[in-house]
Amino acid sequence: MHSNNAKAFLIHALFLSLTLSFIDVNTVAPAMLTQSGASTFHLGLLSAIMIGSSGFMQLLFAPLVLALKRKKPALLGGIYLRVASLFLLALFLLHSGEPANWKVYVILLLFVLFAFSGAFANLSYMDIMGSTIEKTQRKQLLTKRQLITSIGLVISSVVVKLVLSKLSYPRNYSLLFLLAAILLFFASSGFWILVEQGHRNALRPKLRANLFLTALKHDANLRLYLLLVNSAGIILTTIPFFVIFASRTYGLDSSRTGTFLLYQLAGSLIITTITNMYAKGQRYKRLLYSFILLGSSTPVVALLLISHLSWYPLVFLFGGAAISLYQILSTGILLEISNDENRPIYTGLGGAGSVMNLLYPLLAGLLIPVVGFTPVFLGSGLFMLLALYAAKHLDCEHLS
Repeated sequence: MHSNNAKAFLIHALFLSLTLSFIDVNTVAPAMLTQSGASTFHLGLLSAIMIGSSGFMQLLFAPLVLALKRKKPALLGGIYLRVASLFLLALFLLHSGEPANWKVYVILLLFVLFAFSGAFANLSYMDIMGSTIEKTQRKQLLTKRQLITSIGLVISSVVVKLVLSKLSYPRNYSLLFLLAAILLFFASSGFWILVEQGHRNALRPKLRANLFLTALKHDANLRLYLLLVNSAGIILTTIPFFVIFASRTYGLDSSRTGTFLLYQLAGSLIITTITNMYAKGQRYKRLLYSFILLGSSTPVVALLLISHLSWYPLVFLFGGAAISLYQILSTGILLEISNDENRPIYTGLGGAGSVMNLLYPLLAGLLIPVVGFTPVFLGSGLFMLLALYAAKHLDCEHLS
């Protein structure tokens, strides 16, 4: 492993963490879209685009990445497309005028470009990490990355709260997206120093169908991983509806959105710090059970605390902790069950296989106006418990 490679990932994590608060898919983006005139269906569509559909694009992009002997140019290209989409979004919001239905769809199209270019970049990112970072050092790197990310997110969330409080729509969100574009560009600087090893032959695209089918047929761990991301993984697309729940109950307030973001990132920082303290000795399985129980209980906590506005931000504290654990576990487990040859295929299947992160927000967005928040949230919590089966049966070296 080249000495600069781990440093490259951590530099990228630092600047990326400062970016993500400005476009947070759980709080900032839903609040912005609501103020642009969106319905619950539009908000569900946003979550499906940002979290669910990007996984399907990873499956389509995987053969392209496999065909490349060097993945670094693809990684940088995907990042720069994301930068461009954020610049366009900032400019559009600044000159968009009054909220309108057609403007909501323009915003969603720009988020499509942002999500899909991120999916392409993520395949290269995972492949390079797996091939350049030694297996014994991955978990420590992932935990350090998450710790840096959590600290950066908390710092930038303070800026988000100030911007949302001091400026009115749409100037506040336009400034946030402009800052996000600039910081994301600087995040790519980490990969300028990355040295990629040219140890593999590119795989021919015509083999892609056989590779996908063979991986699913012969690897039980991959099938269990897909069960995990399709059950407990829906916590990622559930959290934006907590913002809608509060706005429907108390009215939309940009400052309150900033408070929710602060609590969410505080939860991420707390759980990541605890995980980092035990990074060397802790196996993934204990963390996996903790994540499932935390994620499945969060929708119930939202229902219990909605009548107490001063306590309601705790929902985002729990949600942030669950997201942080999921990010550590989903990346770490995927690296454990894959190897240098099949990692892009596994990453593509892992993303595309999480169909519930595509379907859930759409279904929730349609069901909430009909049956209300309570049945949807209770059903979500119960559904996440299905991941306990996957947690029990996943079997590889560092999971026990």
